Amino acid sequence: MSILGLITLVLHGTLAGMYYSFSMSVIPGLKAIDADAADVAMRSMNRKILTPWLFVPFFGAPILALISGFFAEGSSALWFFAAAAVSLVGSLIVTVIVNVPLNNSLDSTRIGFAEFHPRWNTFNIVRAVSSVASLVLVGVGLTG
Repeated sequence: MSILGLITLVLHGTLAGMYYSFSMSVIPGLKAIDADAADVAMRSMNRKILTPWLFVPFFGAPILALISGFFAEGSSALWFFAAAAVSLVGSLIVTVIVNVPLNNSLDSTRIGFAEFHPRWNTFNIVRAVSSVASLVLVGVGLTG
């Protein structure tokens, strides 16, 4: 088991946990309060989350899975490559195509939280499931 593989595992786990916690607690919590307060709170979270603590796992997970695949031996390489692909499509691309534009629409007040959350959370669940799948793929790659 390599250090690179373990770091890859941790980054995928970090993303899976973040997406899961948003869908299971943050969004339901915001839905339970006044719509104006939810707008303000979600806009604030969308701004404050943009730090290296997000960007390292967000970009690092698929990149390190790909790199781990090149260094892995035998069938383990395929598991890492699969993890990179699932992470790239299910987390990174979904975020860029769906979630970030919705965040921007909320931030610019073109839409409110009531319009924002159903689509955003649906695709956040896609990101969570993809990140858990990637996490499992990396784990299998580490055991091979």
